[in-house]
Amino acid sequence: MSSTNRSVAIIGAGQTGISAAVGFLNAGFDVTVYSDRDQAGLFRDVSATGTAVTFGLSQESEAALGVDTFAGRAPQVTGISARTITGSGHDYTELLDFDADFPGFEAIGVDTRLKVDERITQFQDKGGTFLVEEVDPDRLDTIAGQHDLTLVATGKGGLSTLFSVDEARSPYKSPQRSVLLLTVEGLDHGPDVFAHRSAAGGKHQAFNFADQGEGWWGPYLHKDAGPSWSFLGWAQPGSEWERRFQSVTDAHSAHKVVIDLHREYFDWDLPEVLRTRVIAEDPHSWLQGAVTPTVRNALGHTASGHRITALGDTAVAYDPITGQGAQSGFIQAAGLVAAAKDHQGEFDDVWITETYNKFLTSRVDAANLATRIFLRDPVFADYASVLFPAAATNPKFGAALFGLLSDPSPVLSINSVDDAKSLITAVAGEDADSILAKFAPVGRFSRSELDALASAI
Repeated sequence: MSSTNRSVAIIGAGQTGISAAVGFLNAGFDVTVYSDRDQAGLFRDVSATGTAVTFGLSQESEAALGVDTFAGRAPQVTGISARTITGSGHDYTELLDFDADFPGFEAIGVDTRLKVDERITQFQDKGGTFLVEEVDPDRLDTIAGQHDLTLVATGKGGLSTLFSVDEARSPYKSPQRSVLLLTVEGLDHGPDVFAHRSAAGGKHQAFNFADQGEGWWGPYLHKDAGPSWSFLGWAQPGSEWERRFQSVTDAHSAHKVVIDLHREYFDWDLPEVLRTRVIAEDPHSWLQGAVTPTVRNALGHTASGHRITALGDTAVAYDPITGQGAQSGFIQAAGLVAAAKDHQGEFDDVWITETYNKFLTSRVDAANLATRIFLRDPVFADYASVLFPAAATNPKFGAALFGLLSDPSPVLSINSVDDAKSLITAVAGEDADSILAKFAPVGRFSRSELDALASAI
Protein backbone atom coordinates (compact mmCIF):
# COMPACT_ATOMS: atom_id res chain seq x y z
CA MET A 1 0.00 0.00 0.00
CA SER A 2 1.49 3.34 -1.06
CA SER A 3 2.03 5.97 1.62
CA THR A 4 3.72 8.66 -0.50
CA ASN A 5 1.04 9.09 -3.20
CA ARG A 6 3.89 8.98 -5.72
CA SER A 7 4.38 6.39 -8.45
CA VAL A 8 7.46 4.75 -9.91
CA ALA A 9 7.70 2.81 -13.16
CA ILE A 10 10.65 0.47 -13.73
CA ILE A 11 11.28 -0.87 -17.22
CA GLY A 12 13.15 -4.14 -16.96
CA ALA A 13 12.97 -6.97 -14.43
CA GLY A 14 16.62 -7.91 -14.21
CA GLN A 15 18.21 -8.15 -10.79
CA THR A 16 18.82 -4.40 -10.48
CA GLY A 17 15.36 -3.39 -11.72
CA ILE A 18 13.39 -5.79 -9.55
CA SER A 19 15.57 -5.10 -6.50
CA ALA A 20 14.97 -1.37 -6.93
CA ALA A 21 11.26 -2.10 -7.27
CA VAL A 22 11.19 -3.86 -3.90
CA GLY A 23 13.13 -0.97 -2.37
CA PHE A 24 10.75 1.68 -3.69
CA LEU A 25 7.76 -0.39 -2.59
CA ASN A 26 9.21 -0.67 0.92
CA ALA A 27 9.71 3.11 0.90
CA GLY A 28 5.99 3.64 0.32
CA PHE A 29 5.84 4.27 -3.42
CA ASP A 30 3.29 2.82 -5.84
CA VAL A 31 5.52 0.72 -8.13
CA THR A 32 4.92 -0.91 -11.51
CA VAL A 33 7.50 -3.13 -13.20
CA TYR A 34 7.35 -3.76 -16.95
CA SER A 35 9.07 -6.92 -18.22
CA ASP A 36 9.35 -8.39 -21.71
CA ARG A 37 9.10 -11.90 -20.18
CA ASP A 38 6.88 -13.43 -17.55
CA GLN A 39 8.30 -14.71 -14.29
CA ALA A 40 8.56 -18.31 -15.46
CA GLY A 41 10.35 -17.27 -18.64
CA LEU A 42 12.86 -15.19 -16.70
CA PHE A 43 13.61 -18.24 -14.57
CA ARG A 44 13.74 -20.94 -17.28
CA ASP A 45 14.38 -19.44 -20.69
CA VAL A 46 17.33 -17.04 -20.35
CA SER A 47 20.98 -17.30 -19.43
CA ALA A 48 22.30 -15.92 -16.20
CA THR A 49 23.66 -12.51 -17.17
CA GLY A 50 26.80 -13.00 -15.09
CA THR A 51 28.12 -14.54 -11.91
CA ALA A 52 26.49 -11.71 -9.93
CA VAL A 53 29.14 -11.90 -7.22
CA THR A 54 28.54 -9.35 -4.49
CA PHE A 55 30.96 -8.14 -1.83
CA GLY A 56 30.58 -6.12 1.35
CA LEU A 57 29.22 -2.73 0.26
CA SER A 58 26.86 -4.11 -2.39
CA GLN A 59 25.46 -6.64 0.08
CA GLU A 60 24.75 -3.72 2.40
CA SER A 61 22.87 -2.05 -0.45
CA GLU A 62 20.80 -5.19 -1.07
CA ALA A 63 19.92 -5.27 2.62
CA ALA A 64 18.96 -1.58 2.49
CA LEU A 65 16.60 -2.34 -0.40
CA GLY A 66 14.96 -5.04 1.71
CA VAL A 67 15.98 -8.00 -0.46
CA ASP A 68 17.72 -11.21 0.58
CA THR A 69 21.52 -11.03 0.25
CA PHE A 70 21.72 -14.88 0.27
CA ALA A 71 24.22 -14.79 3.13
CA GLY A 72 24.11 -18.22 4.72
CA ARG A 73 22.36 -19.70 1.68
CA ALA A 74 25.04 -19.44 -0.99
CA PRO A 75 28.52 -20.98 -0.65
CA GLN A 76 30.77 -18.95 1.64
CA VAL A 77 33.65 -17.19 -0.12
CA THR A 78 36.27 -15.74 2.21
CA GLY A 79 39.04 -14.73 -0.17
CA ILE A 80 40.80 -15.15 -3.48
CA SER A 81 43.89 -16.85 -4.89
CA ALA A 82 45.68 -15.18 -7.80
CA ARG A 83 48.34 -16.54 -10.15
CA THR A 84 50.01 -14.81 -13.09
CA ILE A 85 51.92 -16.28 -16.01
CA THR A 86 53.68 -14.36 -18.74
CA GLY A 87 55.24 -15.33 -22.05
CA SER A 88 54.46 -15.92 -25.69
CA GLY A 89 52.52 -18.90 -26.99
CA HIS A 90 52.69 -21.79 -24.55
CA ASP A 91 56.24 -20.97 -23.49
CA TYR A 92 55.43 -19.03 -20.35
CA THR A 93 56.93 -18.15 -16.98
CA GLU A 94 55.03 -18.84 -13.76
CA LEU A 95 55.50 -15.45 -12.23
CA LEU A 96 53.23 -14.41 -9.37
CA ASP A 97 51.30 -16.42 -6.77
CA PHE A 98 49.39 -15.10 -3.79
CA ASP A 99 46.36 -15.90 -1.71
CA ALA A 100 44.43 -13.35 0.35
CA ASP A 101 41.42 -13.25 2.63
CA PHE A 102 38.88 -10.54 1.92
CA PRO A 103 39.23 -7.76 4.51
CA GLY A 104 36.15 -7.84 6.69
CA PHE A 105 33.59 -9.27 4.27
CA GLU A 106 32.65 -12.39 2.34
CA ALA A 107 31.72 -12.74 -1.32
CA ILE A 108 28.48 -14.34 -2.48
CA GLY A 109 27.85 -15.63 -6.01
CA VAL A 110 24.20 -16.32 -6.87
CA ASP A 111 22.44 -17.18 -10.12
CA THR A 112 20.78 -13.96 -11.30
CA ARG A 113 17.71 -15.93 -12.36
CA LEU A 114 17.22 -17.20 -8.82
CA LYS A 115 17.53 -13.71 -7.39
CA VAL A 116 15.10 -12.28 -9.93
CA ASP A 117 12.55 -15.03 -9.38
CA GLU A 118 12.48 -14.67 -5.62
CA ARG A 119 12.37 -10.89 -5.79
CA ILE A 120 9.49 -10.85 -8.28
CA THR A 121 7.52 -13.02 -5.87
CA GLN A 122 8.45 -10.73 -2.98
CA PHE A 123 7.50 -7.65 -5.01
CA GLN A 124 4.08 -8.99 -5.93
CA ASP A 125 3.38 -10.32 -2.44
CA LYS A 126 3.98 -6.79 -1.14
CA GLY A 127 1.46 -5.32 -3.59
CA GLY A 128 3.62 -4.29 -6.52
CA THR A 129 2.29 -4.46 -10.07
CA PHE A 130 4.16 -6.69 -12.53
CA LEU A 131 3.20 -6.28 -16.18
CA VAL A 132 4.46 -8.39 -19.07
CA GLU A 133 4.81 -6.36 -22.24
CA GLU A 134 7.40 -5.09 -24.67
CA VAL A 135 8.23 -1.45 -24.03
CA ASP A 136 9.44 0.48 -27.07
CA PRO A 137 10.20 4.23 -27.10
CA ASP A 138 6.57 5.12 -27.92
CA ARG A 139 5.21 3.01 -25.09
CA LEU A 140 7.90 4.39 -22.77
CA ASP A 141 6.71 7.89 -23.64
CA THR A 142 3.22 7.01 -22.40
CA ILE A 143 4.47 5.27 -19.27
CA ALA A 144 6.76 8.14 -18.31
CA GLY A 145 3.88 10.57 -18.63
CA GLN A 146 1.85 8.51 -16.14
CA HIS A 147 4.43 8.18 -13.35
CA ASP A 148 6.35 10.53 -11.10
CA LEU A 149 9.63 8.70 -11.68
CA THR A 150 10.47 6.32 -14.53
CA LEU A 151 13.59 4.17 -14.38
CA VAL A 152 14.97 2.30 -17.40
CA ALA A 153 16.80 -0.88 -16.40
CA THR A 154 16.78 -2.85 -19.65
CA GLY A 155 20.51 -3.52 -19.75
CA LYS A 156 23.25 -2.53 -22.16
CA GLY A 157 21.15 -2.59 -25.35
CA GLY A 158 17.69 -1.54 -26.38
CA LEU A 159 16.46 1.57 -24.61
CA SER A 160 19.94 2.46 -23.36
CA THR A 161 20.44 4.48 -26.54
CA LEU A 162 17.95 7.02 -25.20
CA PHE A 163 20.68 8.15 -22.80
CA SER A 164 23.71 10.02 -24.12
CA VAL A 165 27.20 8.65 -23.54
CA ASP A 166 29.45 10.40 -21.02
CA GLU A 167 32.46 10.57 -23.31
CA ALA A 168 34.86 11.70 -20.59
CA ARG A 169 34.08 8.58 -18.56
CA SER A 170 33.96 6.20 -21.55
CA PRO A 171 37.51 5.87 -22.95
CA TYR A 172 36.84 2.63 -24.85
CA LYS A 173 35.02 2.39 -28.17
CA SER A 174 35.10 -1.41 -28.35
CA PRO A 175 35.15 -4.36 -25.92
CA GLN A 176 38.43 -4.93 -24.09
CA ARG A 177 37.73 -8.65 -23.68
CA SER A 178 35.58 -11.42 -25.11
CA VAL A 179 33.87 -13.18 -22.22
CA LEU A 180 32.89 -16.81 -21.67
CA LEU A 181 30.68 -17.80 -18.71
CA LEU A 182 29.96 -21.38 -17.69
CA THR A 183 28.36 -22.79 -14.56
CA VAL A 184 29.13 -26.41 -13.66
CA GLU A 185 28.48 -29.02 -10.99
CA GLY A 186 30.46 -32.03 -9.76
CA LEU A 187 33.05 -30.15 -7.68
CA ASP A 188 32.38 -29.51 -4.01
CA HIS A 189 33.61 -26.65 -1.82
CA GLY A 190 35.62 -28.68 0.65
CA PRO A 191 39.11 -27.98 2.00
CA ASP A 192 40.76 -30.32 -0.54
CA VAL A 193 39.45 -28.33 -3.54
CA PHE A 194 42.07 -25.86 -4.80
CA ALA A 195 44.09 -26.76 -1.70
CA HIS A 196 47.28 -26.36 -3.77
CA ARG A 197 46.41 -22.65 -4.01
CA SER A 198 44.99 -21.87 -0.57
CA ALA A 199 44.66 -23.29 2.91
CA ALA A 200 41.03 -22.13 2.64
CA GLY A 201 40.42 -24.62 -0.17
CA GLY A 202 36.99 -24.27 -1.76
CA LYS A 203 36.20 -21.12 0.21
CA HIS A 204 38.49 -19.05 -1.99
CA GLN A 205 37.99 -17.99 -5.58
CA ALA A 206 40.76 -18.91 -8.05
CA PHE A 207 42.01 -16.27 -10.48
CA ASN A 208 44.58 -16.88 -13.26
CA PHE A 209 46.15 -14.09 -15.35
CA ALA A 210 47.88 -14.78 -18.68
CA ASP A 211 49.01 -12.68 -21.62
CA GLN A 212 46.02 -13.76 -23.73
CA GLY A 213 43.47 -13.17 -21.00
CA GLU A 214 42.21 -14.26 -17.60
CA GLY A 215 40.32 -17.17 -16.06
CA TRP A 216 38.37 -17.18 -12.80
CA TRP A 217 36.56 -19.81 -10.73
CA GLY A 218 34.11 -18.90 -7.97
CA PRO A 219 31.75 -20.81 -5.67
CA TYR A 220 28.18 -20.28 -6.84
CA LEU A 221 24.54 -21.01 -6.07
CA HIS A 222 22.79 -22.25 -9.21
CA LYS A 223 19.02 -22.09 -9.53
CA ASP A 224 18.73 -25.85 -10.25
CA ALA A 225 21.96 -27.50 -9.13
CA GLY A 226 22.36 -25.49 -5.92
CA PRO A 227 25.98 -25.20 -4.68
CA SER A 228 28.19 -25.26 -7.78
CA TRP A 229 31.07 -23.43 -9.45
CA SER A 230 31.08 -20.67 -12.02
CA PHE A 231 33.87 -20.06 -14.55
CA LEU A 232 34.49 -16.71 -16.20
CA GLY A 233 37.07 -16.35 -18.91
CA TRP A 234 38.28 -13.12 -20.55
CA ALA A 235 40.09 -13.20 -23.90
CA GLN A 236 42.19 -10.41 -25.38
CA PRO A 237 40.77 -9.11 -28.68
CA GLY A 238 42.25 -10.95 -31.67
CA SER A 239 43.81 -13.69 -29.52
CA GLU A 240 43.66 -17.45 -29.91
CA TRP A 241 41.54 -17.50 -26.75
CA GLU A 242 39.00 -15.19 -28.35
CA ARG A 243 38.67 -17.53 -31.33
CA ARG A 244 38.07 -20.42 -28.96
CA PHE A 245 35.45 -18.51 -26.98
CA GLN A 246 33.63 -17.45 -30.13
CA SER A 247 33.46 -21.07 -31.33
CA VAL A 248 31.21 -22.04 -28.41
CA THR A 249 27.66 -23.06 -29.33
CA ASP A 250 26.35 -24.78 -26.20
CA ALA A 251 27.27 -25.75 -22.64
CA HIS A 252 29.18 -28.86 -23.74
CA SER A 253 31.37 -26.98 -26.22
CA ALA A 254 31.94 -24.31 -23.58
CA HIS A 255 33.01 -27.01 -21.12
CA LYS A 256 35.48 -28.44 -23.66
CA VAL A 257 37.00 -25.00 -24.25
CA VAL A 258 37.42 -24.48 -20.51
CA ILE A 259 39.06 -27.90 -20.04
CA ASP A 260 41.42 -27.38 -22.98
CA LEU A 261 42.37 -23.94 -21.68
CA HIS A 262 43.44 -25.48 -18.39
CA ARG A 263 45.29 -28.37 -20.05
CA GLU A 264 47.36 -25.94 -22.08
CA TYR A 265 47.77 -22.93 -19.79
CA PHE A 266 46.62 -23.59 -16.21
CA ASP A 267 47.41 -27.27 -15.68
CA TRP A 268 47.91 -26.77 -11.93
CA ASP A 269 44.11 -26.53 -11.62
CA LEU A 270 43.28 -29.28 -14.13
CA PRO A 271 42.23 -32.01 -11.65
CA GLU A 272 39.56 -29.71 -10.22
CA VAL A 273 38.34 -28.76 -13.69
CA LEU A 274 38.13 -32.39 -14.79
CA ARG A 275 35.77 -33.10 -11.92
CA THR A 276 33.25 -30.58 -13.20
CA ARG A 277 30.34 -31.47 -15.45
CA VAL A 278 27.71 -29.59 -17.38
CA ILE A 279 24.41 -28.93 -15.57
CA ALA A 280 22.17 -31.06 -17.77
CA GLU A 281 18.86 -29.55 -16.67
CA ASP A 282 19.96 -26.03 -17.59
CA PRO A 283 20.70 -25.45 -21.30
CA HIS A 284 21.31 -21.78 -20.46
CA SER A 285 24.20 -22.38 -18.05
CA TRP A 286 26.66 -20.65 -20.40
CA LEU A 287 27.05 -17.28 -22.07
CA GLN A 288 29.50 -15.88 -24.60
CA GLY A 289 29.80 -12.24 -25.59
CA ALA A 290 31.59 -8.95 -25.05
CA VAL A 291 30.93 -5.65 -23.34
CA THR A 292 32.08 -2.21 -24.36
CA PRO A 293 32.57 -0.38 -21.04
CA THR A 294 30.32 2.67 -21.24
CA VAL A 295 29.05 5.33 -18.85
CA ARG A 296 25.86 7.09 -19.92
CA ASN A 297 24.19 10.20 -18.59
CA ALA A 298 21.30 9.07 -16.41
CA LEU A 299 18.89 11.80 -17.47
CA GLY A 300 16.97 11.22 -20.68
CA HIS A 301 13.72 12.42 -22.20
CA THR A 302 11.05 10.72 -24.27
CA ALA A 303 9.64 12.12 -27.50
CA SER A 304 7.09 14.18 -25.55
CA GLY A 305 9.73 15.48 -23.15
CA HIS A 306 8.96 13.22 -20.18
CA ARG A 307 11.95 12.53 -17.94
CA ILE A 308 13.45 9.05 -17.72
CA THR A 309 16.36 7.82 -15.60
CA ALA A 310 18.93 5.14 -16.47
CA LEU A 311 19.49 2.42 -13.86
CA GLY A 312 22.01 -0.41 -13.59
CA ASP A 313 23.71 -1.60 -16.79
CA THR A 314 21.64 0.90 -18.76
CA ALA A 315 23.52 3.65 -16.93
CA VAL A 316 26.96 2.04 -16.56
CA ALA A 317 28.26 -1.01 -18.40
CA TYR A 318 31.48 -2.42 -16.94
CA ASP A 319 33.80 -5.10 -18.17
CA PRO A 320 32.98 -7.88 -15.67
CA ILE A 321 36.58 -8.61 -14.61
CA THR A 322 36.12 -6.93 -11.21
CA GLY A 323 32.44 -7.81 -10.73
CA GLN A 324 31.33 -4.20 -10.60
CA GLY A 325 28.17 -4.46 -12.73
CA ALA A 326 25.82 -6.19 -10.31
CA GLN A 327 27.35 -4.41 -7.35
CA SER A 328 27.11 -0.98 -8.92
CA GLY A 329 23.46 -1.55 -9.81
CA PHE A 330 22.48 -2.38 -6.24
CA ILE A 331 24.42 0.59 -4.88
CA GLN A 332 22.80 2.95 -7.39
CA ALA A 333 19.34 1.55 -6.64
CA ALA A 334 19.76 1.90 -2.87
CA GLY A 335 20.96 5.47 -3.28
CA LEU A 336 18.02 6.35 -5.52
CA VAL A 337 15.48 4.91 -3.10
CA ALA A 338 17.01 6.74 -0.13
CA ALA A 339 17.16 10.03 -2.03
CA ALA A 340 13.62 9.70 -3.41
CA LYS A 341 12.11 8.79 -0.05
CA ASP A 342 13.43 12.00 1.52
CA HIS A 343 12.66 14.23 -1.47
CA GLN A 344 9.49 16.30 -1.22
CA GLY A 345 9.44 18.00 -4.61
CA GLU A 346 9.25 16.92 -8.22
CA PHE A 347 11.80 14.47 -9.55
CA ASP A 348 13.04 17.07 -12.00
CA ASP A 349 16.16 17.32 -14.16
CA VAL A 350 18.18 18.86 -11.32
CA TRP A 351 17.23 16.13 -8.83
CA ILE A 352 17.98 13.31 -11.27
CA THR A 353 21.32 14.83 -12.30
CA GLU A 354 22.47 15.62 -8.76
CA THR A 355 21.51 12.17 -7.47
CA TYR A 356 23.34 10.48 -10.33
CA ASN A 357 26.43 12.67 -9.98
CA LYS A 358 26.76 11.58 -6.36
CA PHE A 359 26.72 7.98 -7.54
CA LEU A 360 29.31 8.68 -10.23
CA THR A 361 31.77 10.33 -7.88
CA SER A 362 31.20 7.99 -4.93
CA ARG A 363 31.29 4.71 -6.87
CA VAL A 364 31.57 4.70 -10.66
CA ASP A 365 34.79 6.66 -11.09
CA ALA A 366 36.66 4.41 -8.67
CA ALA A 367 35.05 1.20 -9.98
CA ASN A 368 36.02 2.08 -13.55
CA LEU A 369 39.61 2.84 -12.59
CA ALA A 370 39.95 -0.40 -10.60
CA THR A 371 38.52 -2.32 -13.54
CA ARG A 372 41.01 -0.75 -15.94
CA ILE A 373 43.89 -1.68 -13.63
CA PHE A 374 42.71 -5.31 -13.41
CA LEU A 375 42.29 -5.34 -17.20
CA ARG A 376 45.95 -4.33 -17.34
CA ASP A 377 45.11 -1.36 -19.51
CA PRO A 378 48.42 -0.13 -20.97
CA VAL A 379 47.64 3.35 -19.65
CA PHE A 380 47.83 1.95 -16.11
CA ALA A 381 50.39 -0.81 -16.69
CA ASP A 382 52.94 0.95 -14.48
CA TYR A 383 50.45 0.95 -11.60
CA ALA A 384 49.70 -2.76 -12.00
CA SER A 385 53.41 -3.58 -12.17
CA VAL A 386 53.75 -2.16 -8.65
CA LEU A 387 50.44 -3.13 -7.04
CA PHE A 388 50.38 -6.83 -7.94
CA PRO A 389 53.97 -7.70 -6.92
CA ALA A 390 53.39 -5.86 -3.65
CA ALA A 391 50.22 -7.89 -3.09
CA ALA A 392 52.13 -11.11 -3.75
CA THR A 393 54.83 -10.12 -1.28
CA ASN A 394 52.84 -8.54 1.54
CA PRO A 395 49.70 -10.39 2.76
CA LYS A 396 48.18 -7.25 4.27
CA PHE A 397 48.39 -5.41 0.97
CA GLY A 398 47.20 -8.52 -0.89
CA ALA A 399 43.99 -8.44 1.15
CA ALA A 400 43.61 -4.72 0.48
CA LEU A 401 44.10 -5.14 -3.26
CA PHE A 402 41.18 -7.54 -3.50
CA GLY A 403 39.26 -5.43 -1.02
CA LEU A 404 38.97 -3.04 -3.97
CA LEU A 405 36.34 -5.40 -5.37
CA SER A 406 34.04 -4.23 -2.56
CA ASP A 407 35.24 -0.66 -2.10
CA PRO A 408 37.38 0.60 -5.00
CA SER A 409 37.63 4.15 -3.67
CA PRO A 410 41.34 3.89 -2.61
CA VAL A 411 42.39 3.80 -6.27
CA LEU A 412 41.23 7.39 -6.71
CA SER A 413 44.35 8.45 -4.82
CA ILE A 414 46.58 6.94 -7.54
CA ASN A 415 47.75 9.29 -10.27
CA SER A 416 51.33 8.06 -10.58
CA VAL A 417 53.58 5.16 -9.63
CA ASP A 418 54.68 7.15 -6.58
CA ASP A 419 51.01 7.41 -5.55
CA ALA A 420 50.67 3.63 -5.93
CA LYS A 421 53.71 3.16 -3.72
CA SER A 422 52.28 5.58 -1.16
CA LEU A 423 49.10 3.49 -1.00
CA ILE A 424 51.14 0.31 -0.54
CA THR A 425 53.14 1.92 2.27
CA ALA A 426 50.02 3.27 4.01
CA VAL A 427 48.22 -0.08 3.91
CA ALA A 428 51.15 -2.38 4.67
CA GLY A 429 52.85 -0.22 7.28
CA GLU A 430 56.14 -0.89 5.51
CA ASP A 431 57.98 1.09 2.85
CA ALA A 432 56.76 0.08 -0.62
CA ASP A 433 60.25 -0.08 -2.11
CA SER A 434 61.28 -2.45 0.68
CA ILE A 435 58.27 -4.65 -0.07
CA LEU A 436 58.92 -4.65 -3.82
CA ALA A 437 62.60 -5.48 -3.30
CA LYS A 438 61.52 -8.79 -1.75
CA PHE A 439 59.51 -9.85 -4.79
CA ALA A 440 60.85 -12.70 -6.90
CA PRO A 441 59.16 -14.80 -9.62
CA VAL A 442 57.69 -18.03 -8.29
CA GLY A 443 59.39 -20.26 -10.85
CA ARG A 444 56.88 -23.09 -10.56
CA PHE A 445 53.44 -23.15 -8.98
CA SER A 446 52.29 -25.98 -6.74
CA ARG A 447 50.06 -28.43 -8.62
CA SER A 448 46.73 -29.92 -7.55
CA GLU A 449 46.84 -33.36 -6.00
CA LEU A 450 43.07 -33.80 -6.22
CA ASP A 451 42.17 -37.11 -7.79
CA ALA A 452 41.02 -36.40 -11.34
CA LEU A 453 38.45 -38.14 -13.46
CA ALA A 454 39.80 -40.17 -16.33
CA SER A 455 40.75 -37.62 -18.95
CA ALA A 456 38.54 -39.08 -21.63
CA ILE A 457 36.42 -35.94 -21.74
